[in-house]
Amino acid sequence: MIKVLFICVHNSARSQIAEAFLNRLGKVKFIAESAGLEPAPLNPYAVKVMDEIGYDISQNTSNSVFNYYKEGRLYYMIVKVCDQINGQRCPIFPETQRVLDWNIEDPAALTGTDDEILARTREIRDIIKEKVELLICEYEDIADNINDWYDTSNKNKERN
Repeated sequence: MIKVLFICVHNSARSQIAEAFLNRLGKVKFIAESAGLEPAPLNPYAVKVMDEIGYDISQNTSNSVFNYYKEGRLYYMIVKVCDQINGQRCPIFPETQRVLDWNIEDPAALTGTDDEILARTREIRDIIKEKVELLICEYEDIADNINDWYDTSNKNKERN
């Protein structure tokens, strides 16, 4: 099983969407969590567009990447969904095997009418879903062997 952490600035939309997709679509080969640099309330547009396709994220909470680090959580993969191209800073998370940068537009930064924001948020949701599906295809063959990495990492951590 591959343990993945999706991180962004607020953990209010993109990382929440990615976590929901990977936990459902990745079934037993992946487990996802999400966190942010500055946790904020869930983005209502993200909640709505996910509900439209049968994913209820309305009860999710925003989590701090710093709290996860302090708790000693380990991940095989970190996926940064921050819009770094447009200057968003994205937290780092040490002791991981893979780091992916997806550079996805932030729904919180969208402007326009409600309908325009919803339409763009749907596009962002669909981009994230496509990226999650590609991630599953690329890494599912090694998912069964990842337990060895977790066992070794945890043993090394206990020795320190």
